[in-house]
Amino acid sequence: MKWPLDRAIIRPLVSCRAPALSNGAPVHYFEDWAYSLSPYASVHAGMEVQIFGTAKSKETRAAQRFFAERRAKVHFVDLKERAASRGELQKWAQKHGVTALIDKTSRRYAELGLGVARMDDARWLDKLVEEPLLLVMPLVRWQHKVTIGDAADEWAQWIQLEKGS
Repeated sequence: MKWPLDRAIIRPLVSCRAPALSNGAPVHYFEDWAYSLSPYASVHAGMEVQIFGTAKSKETRAAQRFFAERRAKVHFVDLKERAASRGELQKWAQKHGVTALIDKTSRRYAELGLGVARMDDARWLDKLVEEPLLLVMPLVRWQHKVTIGDAADEWAQWIQLEKGS
């Protein structure tokens, strides 16, 4: 994608040895000025989120798109390839509760016949580690903040907090 030069971030050329901005965006030189072709080159350079979900999940793809549009770095963990550990799941369980992590409308929940199951929280966490497709998706983490499912309003607050810092 090409960005028009009038929307680029333009700054005086300090040194010819500066190959990129602090966030890695390439810098191009024009006479005695340097400019980056990305209008968002320095915005959210330090924001990194971790998204747990599956590649086929519509909600997970929406979360990835939300952060990608805002130039946040996304670490995606596909739960079909690598299940979340018990310790990772406990972060969400401490804030939202174990029952909020369970997707009772998922196909896997019905296949395992868990509709009549009565288990305590510790047993449910073990079950979620064994069967990651039972989780509500996406699970999103930024710093010490966590969300379950589509939480675009809270994610937008995170973006605003990152902008302010």
